Amino acid sequence: MEQYALIKTVTFAILHVGVAFLVGYLLTGSILVGGLIALVEPVCNTAVFYLHERVWTAFSRKGVPMAG
Repeated sequence: MEQYALIKTVTFAILHVGVAFLVGYLLTGSILVGGLIALVEPVCNTAVFYLHERVWTAFSRKGVPMAG
């Protein structure tokens, strides 16, 4: 299950970088700013997402009822 979370995180990161660059570029018209946003924001967000997945997995293994 840990490998699944890692693969899911990597694919999410790829999509996130693309979206972050596009939004940054469209808002500023700058490839440089779009690129910086695409590097900094998704890296931080991806790390938080991975930790979030690990916490949810730990709770589900302990039998804590999950919404949905």
